[in-house]
Amino acid sequence: MALQISRAALEQVLQHAKQDHPIEACGLIAAQEGTLIANRVLPMQNRAASEVFYQFDSREQFQVYRRLDEEDQECRVIYHSHTASQAFPSKDDIDFAGHPELHYLIVSTWEQATVPVRSFRIIDGGVSEETIVIV
Repeated sequence: MALQISRAALEQVLQHAKQDHPIEACGLIAAQEGTLIANRVLPMQNRAASEVFYQFDSREQFQVYRRLDEEDQECRVIYHSHTASQAFPSKDDIDFAGHPELHYLIVSTWEQATVPVRSFRIIDGGVSEETIVIV
């Protein structure tokens, strides 16, 4: 399965990652219910304020999900940045990936990154890279 994302949404995520560097940026990308194209970026605060780990604020996350529900939208993507490594899930990313139905988009702001943006499915500890389709 491929991640379908609007060009504008991808650009917003890239900007968020650059803006928060060297702290890992994080957030969600939503789509209208019944559609597959992720087009609404919801940047969130990295409660951990860390260069190597991200953590959503549970209160903020609850409010975002409630707002999405009220607006007939669904979360399609969890995104975050890696500031000093490749765009590939870390052990912590894999251990804390609790939503097998979602895409996990990772943006690397590391100067040595060979591929700065990648998307994955993480299911029961297994990691599968998927194609990103920009629409």
